[in-house]
Amino acid sequence: MAVHDLALDSDPGRALQAIRTGSGRRAVLVFKHSPICPVSHRAEAELETFLAELAAPAELAVARIDVIAQRPLARGLTALLEVRHESPQALLFEAGELVWHGSHGSLTRERFARLLAGRRQG
Repeated sequence: MAVHDLALDSDPGRALQAIRTGSGRRAVLVFKHSPICPVSHRAEAELETFLAELAAPAELAVARIDVIAQRPLARGLTALLEVRHESPQALLFEAGELVWHGSHGSLTRERFARLLAGRRQG
C-alpha cells in the first residue's frame, strides 16, 4: 500500500493544477472537512479506517482541506470545478479529471473502497 499526503497551495488555481498533475500518477482524493462538525468527524473516521485497511498495490494521494482555516481554498476549488461546496466533501481525481464527488453520508469506508477498486479495474 502506498498512501501519499498531498500538500496544496493556498491558491485554488495552483492547488487544482497540482491535483490534476498528481492524479496522472495515482488517484488523488481531496477530503474537505470542518474541525467543529460532528458529521465531518464521522466522515474523517470513515476515511481513516479506509486508509488503514487499504491493501497493496493501491496507490493513492490524499489532500485534506480544513474548510474553516482554508476557506478560500475550499470554496475556490469547488468553484473552479463547478461543484457545489459542501462539508464534509470528497473529490476523487484520476488522469487529471474529477471522476467522482460526494458529501455527508456518502463518505463511507465502503464507498471509498468501491471507488478505488473501480479505478484499479479500469
